[in-house]
Amino acid sequence: MAKTVLAGKVAWVTGAGSGIGEAAAIGLGAAGAIIVLTGRRRDPLQEVAERIRKDGGTAYVQPGDMGRAATAGTIASFIERKLGRLDILVNNAGVNIPDRSLQALSPNGVEDVVRGNLSSAFHGVLAVLPIMRRQKDGVIINTASYAGRFVSIQPGSSYIAAKHGVVTLSHSINMEECRNGIRATALCPGEVATPSLDKRPVPTSAEERARMVQSEDVGDLICYIAARPPHLCINEVIITPTWNRAYVAALQQHL
Repeated sequence: MAKTVLAGKVAWVTGAGSGIGEAAAIGLGAAGAIIVLTGRRRDPLQEVAERIRKDGGTAYVQPGDMGRAATAGTIASFIERKLGRLDILVNNAGVNIPDRSLQALSPNGVEDVVRGNLSSAFHGVLAVLPIMRRQKDGVIINTASYAGRFVSIQPGSSYIAAKHGVVTLSHSINMEECRNGIRATALCPGEVATPSLDKRPVPTSAEERARMVQSEDVGDLICYIAARPPHLCINEVIITPTWNRAYVAALQQHL
């Protein structure tokens, strides 16, 4: 994407220290946007910020837990005070846990997953809407999941429920905020080769990861969505590996 496509735009990326968030932040910065990076750990955010700056971009590090409403409000206030506007929110903070089956799931586990995926998305949205309403313009890209559209065993019921909520949140934004020039995308990736795979109960091999969607693939898609003209709303996108392990497993049962 050309370096001037998003020149003058401000993008806030949550969950920006690794995986999809890191790829999105680097891609948006390369397209000319000013980037605000949020995540729970400062050091990975600093590393991403340095990569953006070395490429000639501008990045600010604002660490915090997006599962807490106060964090989102504080960072949104910083953005408005420091940069004067906010054009793009990549609502990418998310989490899953190893003990995810109903048999193993604990109340604390449910709370962690719902807060880390659904509550965090809501907090981000509610924090930025006042800024975007005043501008009569803004793009919100919510990283949901293939699990936010299709129910299966592997991701766990708490994660599936939370990500379904993220999808419906995205469509609710479009229904209520279209008159304010605000549009939202529910981004639903299938298996992506990110560090979160390490938390799966069953290890994923290097060969399997190589066949998956890569973080950079999703980052490129986020940049494409963010660069669409204001009269267009991409409501929902599903992106999966060509070698879809669920499909392959189903085929093997019938051969």
